[in-house]
Amino acid sequence: MNVEPSSQSPRQRAWRRFKRNRPAVAGALFLALTIAFVLLYPLFSPYPPEQVSDSQFARPSLQHWMGTDVHGRDLLVRLCYGARISLVVGVVGALISLVIGVLWGAIAGYVGGRLDAVMMRFVDVLYSMPSIIFAIVLMSAVEPPAERWLAHLGLPADRSVRLIVLFAGLGAVSWLTMARIVRGQVLSLRTRAFVDASRALGAGTGHILRRHIIPNVLGVVIVYLTLTVPGIILYESFLSFLGLGIQPPMASWGSLIAEGVGQINPIRIYWWLIAFPAGFLVLTLLALNYVGDGLRDAWDVRGA
Repeated sequence: MNVEPSSQSPRQRAWRRFKRNRPAVAGALFLALTIAFVLLYPLFSPYPPEQVSDSQFARPSLQHWMGTDVHGRDLLVRLCYGARISLVVGVVGALISLVIGVLWGAIAGYVGGRLDAVMMRFVDVLYSMPSIIFAIVLMSAVEPPAERWLAHLGLPADRSVRLIVLFAGLGAVSWLTMARIVRGQVLSLRTRAFVDASRALGAGTGHILRRHIIPNVLGVVIVYLTLTVPGIILYESFLSFLGLGIQPPMASWGSLIAEGVGQINPIRIYWWLIAFPAGFLVLTLLALNYVGDGLRDAWDVRGA
């Protein structure tokens, strides 16, 4: 039985637990190596991501490790650039959903009463709408005014507008489940003895939420956050088919898979155009799940 020193801070104890979780460490190592590779490899590759050549649909070889696409572009380089966009969209969108969902669920669950009923009925109304349809409507409504606003300010309305709209749109439709999960946890925590003691000592609602409630739902939040990131990446993939996601010449894992699917024909299937982007996506999803489980166990005080 491992006894952790009582003098250690909660962060130090969590770090010790996390390091003992081999799958979580392996997942974190995979994510770190993937991020390092996608950032560094294009710097040394002889193939620019948009360089068109006559080597269309070249199979994986020593010259092109993952083959080329319909325009003769090196797939590995495009995968690296696509990974940057996919991970940024997934992480930023998930963080937006985390902030909204945690605050919404924590306030509704702790305050209770009519406020809780009104806030959760609003969540139910949004839940009744298909998430992807809601995202499409929201992004379609926000992008044109954003472009006009930038033009009015004399700023270029370039590809960054699409990314910002993706962040906001996908984050805005992904917080509903987070809010429900957090509310359920808070409902069970608000009657605990340590919360009653803090309330009896005169602590306000904000202090109790910040110091006692939210830290105790951190494990559940992190686990759901790791599932939200790949979910948002998959949302982006579908939106790319409809012209609302990442579009050429930009690339993401989702848009690369879409391009590969578009090249399927009865005569020949260019498997590498689908297998490599999908493989990266699946491995990243697994790594995020392992890291999330490890962080959940590390921050679970009851497991100490």
